[in-house]
Amino acid sequence: METTELLKRVRKIEIKTRGLSRNIFAGEYHSAFKGRGMSFSEVREYQYGDDIRNIDWNVTARFNHPYIKVYEEERELTVMLMVDVSNSRVFGTRGQLKKNLITEIAAVLSFSAIQNNDKIGVILFSNKIEKFIPPKKGRKHILRIIRELIEFTPGDFSTDIAEALKYLTNIIKKRCTAFVISDFYDQDPSDYTLNYEEALRIANKKHDVIGLQVYDRREKELPPVGLVKMQDAETGEHVWVDTSNRKIRNAYCQWWDITNRNIQTVFSQAGVDYASFATGEDYVRPLVNLFKRR
Repeated sequence: METTELLKRVRKIEIKTRGLSRNIFAGEYHSAFKGRGMSFSEVREYQYGDDIRNIDWNVTARFNHPYIKVYEEERELTVMLMVDVSNSRVFGTRGQLKKNLITEIAAVLSFSAIQNNDKIGVILFSNKIEKFIPPKKGRKHILRIIRELIEFTPGDFSTDIAEALKYLTNIIKKRCTAFVISDFYDQDPSDYTLNYEEALRIANKKHDVIGLQVYDRREKELPPVGLVKMQDAETGEHVWVDTSNRKIRNAYCQWWDITNRNIQTVFSQAGVDYASFATGEDYVRPLVNLFKRR
């Protein structure tokens, strides 16, 4: 993409999403993601009236005098956007590709974060970690994130969500809020078992993980349009499908139903908040509803 065209697209997304984050999401975001916890600061000698539950017994034993742990309120939140850049995002039948919807949602979250004085970083992943952008603040940083989401070309086309979640757990030391933006179609084809269940549970114990599913309506059902040649975006495999065959269309719908029930079950059991967004449709309402649920 030429630089001039890229800058125009970045600017267009900035104008739209910055306005949304300022006018609609600012209060909802602040209420949902306050980032107000207590973090360890230092130890000092025990004073009359201190809570004995804060005594640091290791330091106390070393100096033979009571010491307590001092905590301070965390003033800012670190937000991580974990964005699936595998080839299944390059699909859309309702006037919008999944990758473009992903970019808009990520931009809204980014501008909401900096308005709340939070740092924001990005992990781009396929079946490996494609790029890590450390958390920072500021408009220039947000515009860099948007540029990357628009023009980034992954080195691999398939998906490994577990690998991305493990990377998050290892690379971000302090607790953060992590939005995983994906279609979440990463499963065993023989029994629909999701490949990231354990990694999701472990990551959510250390961080506050939120799942944002982006999908297209044509992934839910096939229209009866006759014989169609289809390609798996992540493997490159081609197959002819007779969409006029009712059994085939029913099997396709069944795959969608089973897969999405499994996704919702896995997220629920892991204690992870979850919302879904369809291409070509308004994403503001489901995002606001997600914030309100928190």
